[in-house]
Amino acid sequence: MTGSGVLISYDGDFATITMNRPERRNALSLEMLRALIAAFEEVAGSEALGIVLAGNGPVFSAGHDFAEVGGADLESVRTLLTTCTELMSLMQRVPQPVVARVHALATAAGCQLVAAADLAVAAESAGFAAPGGKGGWFCHTPMVAIGRTISRKHSFELALSGDVIDARTAAAWGLVNEVVADDQLDAAVLALLGRVTRGSAESKAIGKQALYNQLSLGQREAYDYATEVMAGTSQHPDAQEGIRAFLDKRPPKWLKGRR
Repeated sequence: MTGSGVLISYDGDFATITMNRPERRNALSLEMLRALIAAFEEVAGSEALGIVLAGNGPVFSAGHDFAEVGGADLESVRTLLTTCTELMSLMQRVPQPVVARVHALATAAGCQLVAAADLAVAAESAGFAAPGGKGGWFCHTPMVAIGRTISRKHSFELALSGDVIDARTAAAWGLVNEVVADDQLDAAVLALLGRVTRGSAESKAIGKQALYNQLSLGQREAYDYATEVMAGTSQHPDAQEGIRAFLDKRPPKWLKGRR
């Protein structure tokens, strides 16, 4: 499937959503943001167990399209940023694990995409930046996702300096899970997806949402919330099947997904 600079492909258990505006460095225009939202909504309702977010061309994504922002009025820019926020939130609401496949530079809202993804694998040639710190338009919204992924002091360094950090630094700071040689990127993404999609797909979907929800709470509130979710899900057929399979020393049979 193609449209508005976004490609969707399915291969076995996984779907890949690819930003395909290489001539614009995968800049996130309003049209492209809406197309990405539509793509994630489509895949969320599919049988896919995991999602790869990728980019075609010389960079992963250069962030917001300045050609669209320059000279735009307040309401237009607000609409652009609100739509971008909707996409970032949707990536965390879809039931499948989302892995960002970062092959090159990811800046500003492009770096925000990496931070908003559940997981990320980067090629050694990748780089990451919130360049507004050395320009005239600070990366306020990108730093919401980035600042909730890396430490406070690293967030300030990235945001205030605007410098590009390399993939190894991004891994050390917690922005990506793994860094591999460029020619091993696809294999590493598939290997990670394979590991994180084992088990009950329904249990994992609930777990993903609960993890995001409890991370925004204080410790006591998080325990109260997680206790209720874990107690409730103990009654789910897949939970009962997993327990019985463990006790019976046999492979489990989930309601859907891998058998």
